[in-house]
Amino acid sequence: MKIKFLGTGSGKTSLNRYHSSFLLSSSNHNLLVDCGDGISKAILKQNINFNSIDSILISHFHADHFSGLPSLITQMKLTSRKNDLTIYVQLSEKDFLEDFIFHSYLFKERMAFNFNIVSFDEEKEILLCDNFIFTSKLNSHLDKYIKYDQGNNLGFASSSFLFKDDENSLIYSGDIGSDNDLYLFNQKVDWFITETTHIRIESLTGIREKLNAGKLILTHIDDDLEEPLNLFYKSLQENIKSSIIIAFDGLEINQSNQNLL
Repeated sequence: MKIKFLGTGSGKTSLNRYHSSFLLSSSNHNLLVDCGDGISKAILKQNINFNSIDSILISHFHADHFSGLPSLITQMKLTSRKNDLTIYVQLSEKDFLEDFIFHSYLFKERMAFNFNIVSFDEEKEILLCDNFIFTSKLNSHLDKYIKYDQGNNLGFASSSFLFKDDENSLIYSGDIGSDNDLYLFNQKVDWFITETTHIRIESLTGIREKLNAGKLILTHIDDDLEEPLNLFYKSLQENIKSSIIIAFDGLEINQSNQNLL
């Protein structure tokens, strides 16, 4: 499994980091995880072909995690994509996404490729290809908004994910509501990717100790957090530093040999 970070920024637009997104590659399948504003430019900056992306997975519907989707589909159309595209979304949000794409004038009849929106449900295993799979669990990130629904029956679904292939395993917390969301999967993994916007920096050492993970990878980094996060990292003992990675746009991690490229 290989991870390529396309965006490691927070919800606040930055000149230094694109919004959160990374590409997971395994068994000749490329899965784009989240696609916020600016994702098309972020992909170009990393010299990735739009049409090499086989599927897209959306963790939740905050703009910094999904709003670049219409532009990305448009770029695929303009670059003569032919192969199918699958977009995975939590079951309660499927109708919204279909409506959103329709109102972006991305009509399937005008596409030279098929794109399908496939829903996933909590704890149900989804096979991407061969033995490359993911499962999801709902976290509490959007719970604070439920009181504003006023009968519109919004989904308020925000998911964390466990990815596996023949060689490696990876947890992506997505955006979280509390530290408790970091422990939804009681499983040992090679890599644990989590955000920093909704986590206190001083709690990271304790979190790393509790997680059953080889490496803790930090992303979703606000510009204002950059300096205190780096100071925190420099203060760590060398044996702890080796187990924590502060992600940056363009960072590539090869799961098979545990090396940073």
